[in-house]
Formats: sequence, structure tokens, C-alpha cells
Amino acid sequence: MRLKRVILGLATVVATLTLSGMVFAHADTTDTTSSSATSGSAVQTKALSKAYVVYGSGLASEDKDTVATALGVKSNYTALTVTGSDYAQYLNSAGTSDASMISSVSLAPADPGTGVKVNIADYNGSNNITQVTSQQYAMVATMAGVKDVIITVTADKTVSGESALTGVYKALATDGLSLNAQNTQAANGVLDATQPAINANNDDKKYPGKLMAAVGSVSSDLAKQRQNGDELATKADIQEMLAKALAKQGISSQTTQTQINNISIALSKVQQAPVSTSKSYITNVTNVANNLANSIGNKMASLKDFANRADAQQAENFIARIWNSIVNFFKGLFN
Repeated sequence: MRLKRVILGLATVVATLTLSGMVFAHADTTDTTSSSATSGSAVQTKALSKAYVVYGSGLASEDKDTVATALGVKSNYTALTVTGSDYAQYLNSAGTSDASMISSVSLAPADPGTGVKVNIADYNGSNNITQVTSQQYAMVATMAGVKDVIITVTADKTVSGESALTGVYKALATDGLSLNAQNTQAANGVLDATQPAINANNDDKKYPGKLMAAVGSVSSDLAKQRQNGDELATKADIQEMLAKALAKQGISSQTTQTQINNISIALSKVQQAPVSTSKSYITNVTNVANNLANSIGNKMASLKDFANRADAQQAENFIARIWNSIVNFFKGLFN
């Protein structure tokens, strides 16, 4: 029995060391469920099947390898390129050139119930995503109907970061996960509406998480209201709800009335979008809002959050081989 415990302990150590060695891996302006839905389901209906990396079409070819390294890309990642046409398709905004799609993104499956977590990765030691925060990306992706993925964003030059989520939507579509265009457009409106408040409070590292937590909690309540069959909230209703949520997060004094007005308009469009008819959206957005309330900085996800099936299988196979070797060794001692 003691020998068996020792063997099990060795297997656990091997598993820990193997898994700890795993590395898991968006585009921009530079700084100089409803049956009437037009396309796609209200929310993501199945888990991401594998990992993807989506390079911006404006990425210089000589920087691609460095970007891949920053994103933690491995050989089992499926590579895609996101273009200005993709931006127009998913965000209904024409006129974006391929050259302006600069940032790149990777997606990895996360365990069920993880929600959306976002890491902004440095490129050659610098954070080149100068405006959009990890907390904004996470909440906006959730409002677009995304769930249970870990997103990593980087860029080879300084960019604002607004269009990075286009790569996420393209990867999901490639994986067979159809997202509704009205959802993605409404979600992007929240990104635009929250940006001025984030910029005005860029010296407060806790502000982005608290703001997006407040925004998410209001969106959850608005979805509940719609699903209960009540009339849609008025702009004044949403402003009042948002003001209370901001006060609960302790940032009401840091958020102007103009900012509250603009965010309320954006939240109204999310309530009108198909995503707010889904019960799973209420669960998803509530979980992410809770995660964001105390989220600080560019790294939301840690190694334990990833559920990369290929790497996990490799680790399991490796552990099995080690176990069999240990068992055979001790069998040999007694034969």
C-alpha cells in the first residue's frame, strides 16, 4: 500500500510538471435568442472545439513569428487572417482597410462555466493595445454571445484596439459557432460607449473592472426584464439602474452624466438584441461581471483556466506511459 501511494505521488508530480509547461495562446486604428434574428444564434451553443490564432491582415510578415510567440501559439493552433471585409461583416461598419487590421488574437477553449477571460500580451516587452482593456474585451465578447473561451490579444505596433474582437468572431464562425450580427454590433456599441470613461480614469487600475462589472449587472437585469415579458426599459430607467450599479462599485463620482447617458443608450441596444432573450446569457454575463469586479491589469486568465484538449490529451498519454513504465519496473522486481 505504501509503495502504491509513492507511485501515485510520482504520477501526480509528473502531471503537475507536464501541465505547468503548457503555454496557451485580435484589428484597429493606429494611434498616429430570437427567431427573427437575421443570422446566427443568440448565444454560443457549443464549446470551442480547438485553439485558433487570427492574424491581422495589416501585420507585417516579418513580425508574424514574434506575434505568434507573444500569443503563445503552438503547432496545433489553426491559423486565420482577419481583414477589413471581416470587420464590415461582423460590426456592420464598412470602409476599414486591410492595412488597418493590425492587432492579432488567439482563442483557446476554457472549462465550462469559465466565461470569457482576456489577456493582453506584451509585444517585445510593450503593451501596444493602448486603449481597450482586458475587462472591456471580456464583457463585450460576452454581450456578443461568446462564452467559455480565453482570448489573448497583442499587436506589433501601438493601436487603440477597438477592432480586435473581429478576429474572435471570425474564429468562432470558422469553428461552426454562429454569432448573431445584431448582437456583435450592439456589443461593440458598449465598447465605444465605455471607452471615454475608461480613458478619463486611466490612472485608476481598478476602474475598468468595476465599470464593466456595473455594465454587466445592468445588462443582466435588462435581459431578465425582457424575458419576464415586461416592457423594454426606457433610457431613464437604464440611467437609474446604471447609476445604482456604479454606486455599488464605488465609482459613481468618477463617471460623468454624459458617460452614463451614452452607456445607457448602448445598453438599451443590447436589451433589444437577440442575446437578451437567452437564459444562458443571464448566467454568462452575471458570472463575468462578478469576475470583473475585482479584476486589475492585463491578465485575467491563468494556466488552470485553459482546457486545450490536444495538450491535455498529450499530457494524459505521457502520464500513462510513465505509469506503465513504473508498474512494469516494479513487476520486474518481483518476477
